[in-house]
Amino acid sequence: MPKRFWVRVDPFDRSRVTAAIEAGAEAVVVPEGKTDDAHALGRITTIAADGDWQWGRDVERVRIESEADEAQVRGRVPTVIESGEWTIIPLENLISRTGNLVQTVHDAGEAEIALQVMERGADGVLLVNDDPAEIRRTGEVVARASAETVDLEPVTITGTRPVTLSDRCCIDTTSLLEPGEGLLVGNTASAQFLVFNENVATPYCAARPFRVNAGAVHAYVRLPGDRTRYLAEVATGEELLAVNPRGDSRIVAVGRNKIERRPMLLVTAENADGAKVSLVLQNAETVRLTTPEGEPASVATLEPGDTVLAHFGARTGRHFGRAIDETIRER
Repeated sequence: MPKRFWVRVDPFDRSRVTAAIEAGAEAVVVPEGKTDDAHALGRITTIAADGDWQWGRDVERVRIESEADEAQVRGRVPTVIESGEWTIIPLENLISRTGNLVQTVHDAGEAEIALQVMERGADGVLLVNDDPAEIRRTGEVVARASAETVDLEPVTITGTRPVTLSDRCCIDTTSLLEPGEGLLVGNTASAQFLVFNENVATPYCAARPFRVNAGAVHAYVRLPGDRTRYLAEVATGEELLAVNPRGDSRIVAVGRNKIERRPMLLVTAENADGAKVSLVLQNAETVRLTTPEGEPASVATLEPGDTVLAHFGARTGRHFGRAIDETIRER
């Protein structure tokens, strides 16, 4: 799941609140009476005695001076850990027994360490630093730590066949996608192709590197945190997981979901162990899957034996997009 990024702005300073917003901070810790001033600069959550989130009700803070202090951390709500001197050991102890930990740090370097401790890291950081440039650097560290790595593997195309006119979803994101970046989409939640974005210009269509022609309305698309959603349900402002051919990911927001009736194509493939993956996509040359080399492979020219990339997850049930342990068959 994405790591929390909070910034302390006490005493209140407009430039630091603005830097926090620009760096992607979720919240700022401000003095009592300053919530309206922070809101005037942009949409951001405040933490204060009278803030959007209030100390003792929505957020706790515990100062760690000794091992006995660690017992006060219960993880009921997000808990800011304040240390007399920044050390890793208290955080390791807390991570081993609870969650909802937001470690106080003083620069991007400390943040990077805190978010990696024991391979799991704190659930977030509270930055105490007056330098707007350091706030932005720390935001970049948190964004990298929040990124998921997705296992991709080559699969061999076993067939393609036309499907009757159907409703398909073109997902326009609010980000420019790099060559090879795309969305993970499949007919089942346990197996998804990496669908290439439309940054390839053709004589008939300009490149649109913010768009993925993702598939039919029933298909599952991957969200952050190992969640899925039906393509038909994806709406403006929601977050999806953009993935590149190496399996690196980042979170992107949806600008619009264009649902239109188009001729469709069923694409099927399987991996070396015989596990199957399939997807109903628009039957058009501008719709592409991704080769192991990161190149686009148009569905209009796919042939049995061609190789593309796919992701296989655990074969579990899904309840509102979250994996649950139940027996399920999808065909």
